[in-house]
Amino acid sequence: MGKIIVDNVSVVYKEKKKSYQALKDVSFTIQDGEFVSIIGPSGCGKSTLLSVLEGILHQSSGHVYINDSEVLGTGTDRGVVFQSYSLFPWLSAKNNIVFGVHQKNKKLSKDELYAIADEYLEKVNLREFADKYPSQLSGGQQQRVAIARALAMDTEILLMDEPFGAIDPKNRTELQELLLKLWEGEKKNGEGKKKKTVVFVTHDIDEAIFLSDRIVMMASNPGHVFKEISVPSIRPRNRSDLFQTSSYVQLRNELVSLFYKDVAEKIDEEVVL
Repeated sequence: MGKIIVDNVSVVYKEKKKSYQALKDVSFTIQDGEFVSIIGPSGCGKSTLLSVLEGILHQSSGHVYINDSEVLGTGTDRGVVFQSYSLFPWLSAKNNIVFGVHQKNKKLSKDELYAIADEYLEKVNLREFADKYPSQLSGGQQQRVAIARALAMDTEILLMDEPFGAIDPKNRTELQELLLKLWEGEKKNGEGKKKKTVVFVTHDIDEAIFLSDRIVMMASNPGHVFKEISVPSIRPRNRSDLFQTSSYVQLRNELVSLFYKDVAEKIDEEVVL
């Protein structure tokens, strides 16, 4: 299971005699197998929230639960993909995946580890690059390896912090399609594979609509949940068909309006001050 409950989470950063509140009373629930995107302007606390979910940052108040157990640190039930690829430069593409899988399951033999790495390199169309080092791969290829590593670890939950933000539009589109394909799973013996729970931080509204079951929009000063919106489009999704539907246009206009309403309110507050 991969149910996540965020209960009145606040984060205050303190530096010497100054303090800054990054999150205030953030609450929402993500169901097992749900794909949820978190969007909002820069500085609204998206990455801070993901760090709390990952367990590398402890909140100032509130609680986070995964499957009814409180999150008190990092855990092997969560895989993470960052924007900056985060591959070990001294390891090949295959060994980067092997390292991640070994951390999750130390009982696997060397042959089993390499078989899993090969399987996921095949899924991301990088089998022929297995022995290449990160410096020998393009940015899009490096991110494919990072995604393959996170998925190969077979964690219940996948946390993604703007993983496609620094990638060119063509590779970004391909990686979005790849992520959905792998998240939705492959049918085995006529039955669908269990979906992972995905928390996806992005600043791209179109990306959030295309990928998500639900969108959590955050506002800043301090960071808080502005609104939660369900994405009505059925799956599997066809990009060109989806972007031409009236429901997509309506949802996109609503999200853009909410985004700029928050920005306008922020500007008004600064003017008053």
